[in-house]
Amino acid sequence: MAHIRKNPTSTFLLIGIFYLTSCADGGHEFDATGTFEADETVISAEASGKILSFKIDEGQQLSRNQYVGYVDTTQLSLSKAQLKAQVRAVLSRKPDISSQLAALNEQLKAAKKEKERIENLLKSDAATPKQLDDVEAQINLINGNIRGLRTSLVNNTNSLDQEIGPLEAQVLQVDDLIIKSKIINPIQGTVLSVYAEPYEQVGAGQPLYRIADLNELTLKVYISGDQFSQVKLNEKVSVFTDDGSGGYRETSGTIYWISEKAEFTPKSVQTKNERANKVYAVKVRVKNDGSYKIGMYGEVTF
Repeated sequence: MAHIRKNPTSTFLLIGIFYLTSCADGGHEFDATGTFEADETVISAEASGKILSFKIDEGQQLSRNQYVGYVDTTQLSLSKAQLKAQVRAVLSRKPDISSQLAALNEQLKAAKKEKERIENLLKSDAATPKQLDDVEAQINLINGNIRGLRTSLVNNTNSLDQEIGPLEAQVLQVDDLIIKSKIINPIQGTVLSVYAEPYEQVGAGQPLYRIADLNELTLKVYISGDQFSQVKLNEKVSVFTDDGSGGYRETSGTIYWISEKAEFTPKSVQTKNERANKVYAVKVRVKNDGSYKIGMYGEVTF
């Protein structure tokens, strides 16, 4: 999936003139004026390589988790194949403990039978105690050989397992990079800008496109200190935009953020005196039926 990096809308946002006192225009008085913006997200590549497929255009609607392209994974696949071959080579050196102990276990089994035979012969004085001592010594020797060989084989197996561990971890890392080579759109929204094209070479972290959910926009306005006490979070306000016929189109919005820190009026305000005023930023969330665009001017009344 592509890497996400949040990006403010300063590139597209033109902050208008914000009236810190009520202004009259065609009989309408507004408490503040500002421009619409959106929460934008820059989607970046998570893998390095050549883009072999990239199917998006500006203005295109994308759904969450939609596949939009992929970066070449040829070298990653070759690296994975090489690592798996190394794992198989190490596994081939792992001893088969049971088969390597089989011969000694057969010797032990035969020695135990011989001990039973000698014990039976001793009961009829057909064997000597020394014969019994010899076979018991042989059994003890075989048991010691079994324990020693088993310990050696187990240690060898554990050593090879430790050798395999890092290789398997590298396989998982390559698998993760292969997954990240797929460009998966993480959020629903509209493509605002495209920064890459098919067959371009990209690096991890390189921006591919910018997207924003335009179903809901933010009208950012500034208010004076006198107005600060008049607004509160979650308050409904009236939002006005030009209707294209010299009038206004009205809708409602909700205040969801109020800055607690005063700042100077933005430099886009036309007069030096107005820019010297201290103001507070207010963000109003507005449902968008397609009529509102990023950078469009809007007015509010509280």
